[in-house]
Amino acid sequence: MADQKQCSVVRTGQYEGIQGGTFGAGISAQSAGAERLCLHRLVMPAGTRGRPHLHEGHESAIFIQSGQVEVWHGEGLAEHVVLHAGDYLHIPADTPHMPVNSGTEDMVCLVARTDPDEQEGVRLLDLPAWLGTRLGSLSVGVG
Repeated sequence: MADQKQCSVVRTGQYEGIQGGTFGAGISAQSAGAERLCLHRLVMPAGTRGRPHLHEGHESAIFIQSGQVEVWHGEGLAEHVVLHAGDYLHIPADTPHMPVNSGTEDMVCLVARTDPDEQEGVRLLDLPAWLGTRLGSLSVGVG
């Protein structure tokens, strides 16, 4: 008989993403032995932003649980969308993006990716100067 795989329960833990934000260590290769996906909870404090980045070869799906977030995306981060609680966002593989929480309350979302590794596929990008000027003094949301 073939080896039976077992279900995994992940109850606690967190890590600071190199792209900014505090992630709840949910399902990943590291926490549960996942082979083709990861699912994490992200809390982005009010008045912070992530770092521009992309996920090499992997797509992402995001569900906003509470708060709101702006997402700058596409070539040169020239595209912009505002997401509110209850909204979903699909980010195709290799698409540059950066979340910004310029609001007054923390944003909480669930993030699913086709990359089972928590951080391996993250590639940081440069912040375009024009966007840096526009965002002013928002700090990167780590910690």
